[in-house]
Amino acid sequence: MLGAVSLCAAALAQETPPEPAREFRGLWVATVNNIDWPSKEGLKTKEQQAELIAILDRAVALHMNAILLQVRPDCDALYESRLEPWSEYLTGVMGRAPFPYYDPLEFAVREAHKRGLELHAWFNPYRVRSLDLKTPVSRDFVTARHPELVRRYGKYLWLDPTEEGTRVYSLGVVMDVVRRYDIDGVHFDDYFYPYKEKVNNKDLEFPDDAAWRRYAASGGRLSRNDWRRDNVDQFVRMVYQSIKAEKPWVKFGVSPFGIWRPKFPPQVKGFDAYDELFANSRKWLNNGWVDYMAPQLYWSVDAKEQSFAALLKWWAGENNHHRNLWAGIRVTGWRGVTDDTQEVIREIDATRRQPGATGNIFFSAKPLMRGNGKVAEALEKSAYVAPALVPASPWLVSSNPPKPVIVMKSSRKGYKLKWGSGNEYDPWQWVLAKKIGNQWVTEVLPGEANGMTYLTPKESMRPTTVALAAVDRCGNRSEWQRIGQDQTREE
Repeated sequence: MLGAVSLCAAALAQETPPEPAREFRGLWVATVNNIDWPSKEGLKTKEQQAELIAILDRAVALHMNAILLQVRPDCDALYESRLEPWSEYLTGVMGRAPFPYYDPLEFAVREAHKRGLELHAWFNPYRVRSLDLKTPVSRDFVTARHPELVRRYGKYLWLDPTEEGTRVYSLGVVMDVVRRYDIDGVHFDDYFYPYKEKVNNKDLEFPDDAAWRRYAASGGRLSRNDWRRDNVDQFVRMVYQSIKAEKPWVKFGVSPFGIWRPKFPPQVKGFDAYDELFANSRKWLNNGWVDYMAPQLYWSVDAKEQSFAALLKWWAGENNHHRNLWAGIRVTGWRGVTDDTQEVIREIDATRRQPGATGNIFFSAKPLMRGNGKVAEALEKSAYVAPALVPASPWLVSSNPPKPVIVMKSSRKGYKLKWGSGNEYDPWQWVLAKKIGNQWVTEVLPGEANGMTYLTPKESMRPTTVALAAVDRCGNRSEWQRIGQDQTREE
């Protein structure tokens, strides 16, 4: 522990740094079909790790602050699990561990935290497997361990969301990760019931007939569609409550299809996720069963029937528990858009203008890697020129961390800063602000950092005031601890 620094100068109390920016800047990293990572099946461990580090470093360079890593694309695992087999997207063979052995999720969490990035584990709760995959399944796959829960639907195998055993099984998978890994969030995307498959140009009904008959025989009164939605509702609520009982600081978020229902708002037309996917995402937000909602608003600002801004405003109006609202946006591929860069910047600007919305999540990592166009360059030089803290979630932990302590030492070569928490508290991040001349320069540093050396021989480049604040896992910030030049120690 560092000794406390006496702060007695009245003028120093007036040297208040600007409030650090608060904005969620997330990046989806998809592993299904090797969309983002690993780039292909069967890479060696060092190659997989190098690719993932490149993604993390790219996120840092773009001043992003969170990674949403898909760890369970198909009832498989991109981590060591006793419940489900190793994913074939890692090694090309389901059930085969990476060689030489490592745990990709453990590695991802450690490397993300080292860089000050949150790491959210992204799960698909119900999808089992595409029948287009021809590789053999392992003996411990869900089709062998729990065949009573698996249904064939079109080109896919799917867990039946109406079976209680499905809820128990998928919740167990999620909570196994929550308990064993130091993740910052649990994330679901838009796949609840599957998107409709067709046979002879007619919609194919999901085969939950056996469970429906049992429900009706037991006296159930809901319509079949309401019953399906109710089963998904139960699961979402169970996941939220279970996470909070185990680790209250771990956020739970969902990224539903961006349109809850057509005509909400009135001009909106399009896919009805409420009746097609049986995802009543508005209810989850209204009831506070999520810590963040990230609707996939994959339409342009100028789209007349699916306007990005109009949909985001509608979602903000449904957020009566004041949870975090982060708009999911695509990096490229809008219908009718010829300038991807301009569209991304316009959607970020629209998000910033919308009261109640505090950030974006980008799909996906590959288009933002080096050499992939001008969108990343625009983020780095225009929209995200400075770092930002993840918006706070005060309903999780309402108290602020304690004020830290800081020491500044000076020499002919420059100056050194050394700091600590002042007690046993272990912060998630530090916000370091330095006033040089009339300008404040702010840095967001990982919690494991405890000092910096600045080689600035010129006195004019040295700060007159340094301010430091601690940030906890829920985004709560401590009071500023300040130190001035008159308190600098000679080295």
